[in-house]
Amino acid sequence: MIITAIRHPVQNYDTWKAVYDTMPPTSRGAKFSRVNRSVDDSNMVVVVAGFDSLDEAEAFLGSAELREKMGEAGVIGEPRIEIYEEVEAI
Repeated sequence: MIITAIRHPVQNYDTWKAVYDTMPPTSRGAKFSRVNRSVDDSNMVVVVAGFDSLDEAEAFLGSAELREKMGEAGVIGEPRIEIYEEVEAI
């Protein structure tokens, strides 16, 4: 499984979440998606999602629609995006 992590600050979590709910990674092929907030800053968000393939993950992450939604949701600056290959799940 390919695991993606997208970390970014947002202007307002509630506004961001309302837009996120219109296009979660699971609506674009992810097997799961988890929304996390920093315990120190509720407007710092990390979304972790799992895809069957690198191609699927890259298609989602590189989509113009995702970039548009991030802008609409109030994402501040460039998100930090990391991609991992899951090697073990316990």
